[in-house]
Amino acid sequence: MFSNHNFNGQRALIRVDFNVPIKNGTITDDTRIRAALPTIKKVLADGGSVVLMSHWGRPLKDIEKKPHLTLADFTLKPVAAHLASLLGTEVQFSDDCISEDAATKAAALQPGQVLLLENLRYYKQEEKGDKDFAGKLAQLGDVYVNDAFGTAHRAHASTAVIADSFAAGNKMFGLLMEGEVKAAEQVLNNSQKPFTAIIGGAKVSDKILIIENLLEKATDIIIGGGMAYTFFKAMGGHIGNSLCEEDRLDMALDLLEKAKAKGVCIHLPSDSILADKFAADAATSSALSNEVPAGWMGLDIGNIAVGQFSNVIAQSKTILWNGPMGVFEMDKFQHGTKAIAEAVAAATANGAFSLVGGGDSVAAVNKFHLVDKVSYVSTGGGAMLEFFEGKVLPGIAAIKA
Repeated sequence: MFSNHNFNGQRALIRVDFNVPIKNGTITDDTRIRAALPTIKKVLADGGSVVLMSHWGRPLKDIEKKPHLTLADFTLKPVAAHLASLLGTEVQFSDDCISEDAATKAAALQPGQVLLLENLRYYKQEEKGDKDFAGKLAQLGDVYVNDAFGTAHRAHASTAVIADSFAAGNKMFGLLMEGEVKAAEQVLNNSQKPFTAIIGGAKVSDKILIIENLLEKATDIIIGGGMAYTFFKAMGGHIGNSLCEEDRLDMALDLLEKAKAKGVCIHLPSDSILADKFAADAATSSALSNEVPAGWMGLDIGNIAVGQFSNVIAQSKTILWNGPMGVFEMDKFQHGTKAIAEAVAAATANGAFSLVGGGDSVAAVNKFHLVDKVSYVSTGGGAMLEFFEGKVLPGIAAIKA
């Protein structure tokens, strides 16, 4: 276990997720970099040295589509400078991840020193999970630490295959990954009841697997966002121009039947805030969600739904939130998502364990300044989704093997 390991005199090879937004060489959101700091600092405090590796973007695929781009457009160099300012110490940089330069710099590291390798995805072998490539990376450290939950669902060379090169005691999760796995396993395998899952977003098809898996775990499932209207249409309701997956109507009915058979309560929004067009300046109205007039579309849950959903959340001991209740990016349609975020925060204050994950849900708790009011905010959107779909994540399995 990472927190119990003494890194004194050891070189820790740490897989981080530094796939951060960079505009004109400047990092515009350093959340993922800051999330890795406790792990890096622990190794350095123990008297160890650190070799960091990460991907950034999809260089080879993007260059193929846009020939004016070069590998230099995908460099991690700006991250090295930013990380140095956060750590208050020099961060060395190698312009390749498996070159002689990388090997030489890694071997020369002294206790307390940090080296960042260039973008792993400069090599197609990374995403292919190539064993030789993973072996070359493995030579750069004495201990392997995976602290990149956001890529744990990928069987890539640096996230899974590399672990085969290290003995059981020399491969482990970092503090961020430890926290992610612990929070996710608590919700999925050790949840206190009532357990409410709040599932939002645009499409039923995107969330079908997670909903089906949660039918085995949750007592209540709240469904909001655009996907709710597929359920209302399936049940014979009128949804106007609201989002609907016509080819998923039978699936929606099937889910409702399965939930009923298992005694799981599905909560759909009784009413909706409507718009006459999908735009920030749209005219608004409200209606029951199964009585949306022609020419109108539901873009948020209504006040009745907010009250109903909030009551369910207030009684919960475990809460999973993945997906917004509406188009919260537009001020006119943010009320529902904000109210649900506040309800989750209030339930957490009353002793519930709450896990928020998925890009839009995380963006919502950030926007409404509630990050510190929930139990855990997951950094891994796709990875968390696949975890709750019941899939085995290669990055987790490789460490536990």
